[in-house]
Parts: sequence; structure tokens; C-alpha cells
Amino acid sequence: MKPILIDFPYEFETERLHIRYPIPGDGTAVHQAIQSSMEELKPWMPFAQSEQTLDDVEANIRESHADFLKRTDLRLLLFNKNSGALIGSSGLHRIDWTLRKFEIGYWIDSRYSGEGYMSEAVSGISDFAFNHLEAKRVEIRCNKNNFRSRKVAERVNFDLEAILRNDSLSIDGKELIDTCVYAKITK
Repeated sequence: MKPILIDFPYEFETERLHIRYPIPGDGTAVHQAIQSSMEELKPWMPFAQSEQTLDDVEANIRESHADFLKRTDLRLLLFNKNSGALIGSSGLHRIDWTLRKFEIGYWIDSRYSGEGYMSEAVSGISDFAFNHLEAKRVEIRCNKNNFRSRKVAERVNFDLEAILRNDSLSIDGKELIDTCVYAKITK
């Protein structure tokens, strides 16, 4: 089976969100969201460790667009259905098409945090994975100390399967961190 031949929707909606794959030109909105959220993203996200130009972000969007079409990584952007504002970025990563296993990653524009958007998005993306991609397993992995990410996983009923001790280095490379592994599986 060649993943590039798998057909599925490039966009879908939840109650408040329009969720779609990135397209050229999305870099401006994503750059603005990153800029407004740097302090909140910096402890957790590698891309937030240095200033990114608009061209850097647009190039990343175009690479994400190509990866989506090749089915190697399925980045998704989250937009408010009513206003059209970019809420955040998510997607299905570390894909194993043979096992139909995916990992959901996510970050939110700080201006929209605390309103339940990310929980809604993660719930919608996991439903998308199970219903359209025939997922057998969907994971969320996060730093044990990233309590906001952990709350999202718990709110949408992912099971905490493990805490991997000394699993990786912190973003600044100065200490070992523990990683929480949450999962949903088909029953």
C-alpha cells in the first residue's frame, strides 16, 4: 500500500472550528499567531526557541503542504468558523501507515487559550483519524510538566498509558524530562 494513494478529506469542521491542511499563503496568519504566543510556546516547542521571519514560516507552511500531499505528515490548521481567525496548529504526526498509528501534536495562539478550542480540535482530529484514516491507535505525547497539554489529553478522554522517565532532553538541552504518553485505540 502506498500512502500517497490514500484518499481522504483535506478539511472538516467541528462545532466552532474549520480544520484544514495548510496551503501556500497561510504563513502570515501562522507567523502572527507564533509571535503573539512566543512566551507560552518557548518552554515546550523547538520552533519557538529562536525568532522566525515571515519567510521562514511561509516556507514551513509550504513544506507542510507538500508533506500532507505525500502523506508523510498531516499538519492541520485550526480556524474559527465565524471569524476566520487562525486559532492554532495541530495535526497527525509520526505516522505509521502499516499499523495505522498517529500522534497528535498541537499548539494554540495564546489569544484564544482557555476557551476550549484545543480540546475541541483534538477531539475532532482524533475522530477524523479513526473515521477517515482507519486509525488503530492515536497518541498524544507531552512533557510531564506541560500541564495544559496534559489537561487537553485528559479532557478528550485519552488514557495515560505511561510516563517515560528520563525520555528526552528539555527544550534548552539542560535537563532530562519525563514524557507522558496518552492514547486512544480502536476497540
